[in-house]
Amino acid sequence: MSSKVLSAATLGLQSEVVEVEVDILSGGLHQFNIVGLPDLAVKESRDRVGSAIKNSLFKPPHQCGRVTVNLAPADLKKEGPVYDLPIALGFLLATKQIDFDFKNKLFLGELSLDGKIRPVKGVLPMALMAKEKGIRDIFVPRENSLEAAIVKEINVFPLDDLPQLILHLLERKKIVSAPPIQLENLFLNENHAVDMSFVKGQEHAKRALEIAAAGGHNLILNGPPGSGKTMLAKAMPSILPRLTIEEALEITKIFSVSGKLPPKTPLITQRQFRSPHHSASAVSLVGGGTFPKPGEISLAHRGILFMDEFPEFSRCVLENLRQPLEDGIITVSRAQGTLEFPARFTLIAAMNPCPCGNATDPEKTCSCSPASIIKYQRKISGPILDRIDLYIEVPRIKFEKFNEEKNYESSAIIRERVEKSRVIQKERFLESKTIANSEMESLEIKKYCPLDSACQELMKNAVSRFYLSARAYYRIIKVGRTIADLEGSANISANHIAEAIQYRFKTE
Repeated sequence: MSSKVLSAATLGLQSEVVEVEVDILSGGLHQFNIVGLPDLAVKESRDRVGSAIKNSLFKPPHQCGRVTVNLAPADLKKEGPVYDLPIALGFLLATKQIDFDFKNKLFLGELSLDGKIRPVKGVLPMALMAKEKGIRDIFVPRENSLEAAIVKEINVFPLDDLPQLILHLLERKKIVSAPPIQLENLFLNENHAVDMSFVKGQEHAKRALEIAAAGGHNLILNGPPGSGKTMLAKAMPSILPRLTIEEALEITKIFSVSGKLPPKTPLITQRQFRSPHHSASAVSLVGGGTFPKPGEISLAHRGILFMDEFPEFSRCVLENLRQPLEDGIITVSRAQGTLEFPARFTLIAAMNPCPCGNATDPEKTCSCSPASIIKYQRKISGPILDRIDLYIEVPRIKFEKFNEEKNYESSAIIRERVEKSRVIQKERFLESKTIANSEMESLEIKKYCPLDSACQELMKNAVSRFYLSARAYYRIIKVGRTIADLEGSANISANHIAEAIQYRFKTE
């Protein structure tokens, strides 16, 4: 007797239906085989499933001869304990211990030895896939039910244990489906640890952060230790525009697949601030593994990737930033195939001008030799610097600023200007997938960023004097477009281009 139950597998951020087929061959020695490219966690499910079935007072597999489980399609690698629950149900169906209609039902969950159902990763993309495939009912662990309930037009049934599910399927004791979640209500409360008004002085850096937030531009803060670089970076999320529902769903899928979605958090509603340590490996930053998972740059999607002590990161790690800084995606290639993860983040990097940090401080003596300063600065390659739109010198704060009674501009006021700028950009890119000025391609730059003769003369002088690349040329124009948007100007003027050039890293 054979049976079939539906489950799902994740591939990158996408999901596919997996048919869990169970066949029982009576007589002979007991065997429990799982086929269909299972990983070790899937193979071990036979022991979890057997104990869970026995402790739920059903006839266990070891009393039923030869059990074969096929996870179809067979050429798709399966990972994780998500198939425990469908394997158990398939076995009970195949042995005629229960009977129910499996059509339009999707089952996900890990089984404990006593029959309890534990949470699994990647439930949101699986629920979205179920909706697309027309699967009406999805059965998930209770801890995952809020995550699945944000998908409308499907019935989400939260599960505690295997006997509870079986009673529901036999129509003896119904499980109440999880109520649909109103996504708009999740965006009501926002908490930011650092407000821009907390930062004393540094008006030039604050202006650069506002431009970066408005256009999604990358930025480097360079200055001596204690000048406020980290505090400025931590204040940046408070001036970023609020997430749209589409962006929040995209970010939540990344966190769900990577297993980092916080408990009782159905949706990520704030832009993320990721700050990996400078000892982080390339895989932890860009993602990877035998079954590739998103790394820090994908977890920072539509948010901020803050890299403190920028030159202290290994050269290999920094060079991996080239593709995502340019294209907004990261491609992870393995023997099993190639996956793409979204990585459209704003890079905020902080660095000292030299190993001791005092090279640019007019009141402190630098103890570094010229050779050590050059070696330190060369840790950041030219191609990486070429992809940075704003390069800001952050000087040491004077004593007078510490006790100054001045009321600095709050993040709420700055965010209002940033959001007005983003509204302009949204209307501009209404017919494309572009969201911010920093994402513009060549044709969009030509269409939306025409330069008058004064602007062209400024750009000509900048290119010839500072030996700017074609990439730097277009990035300056994008920054100029953002500055114009902040002022509500329809056209880019010479003063916008001049300010954009001022922020550019220059070599003479």
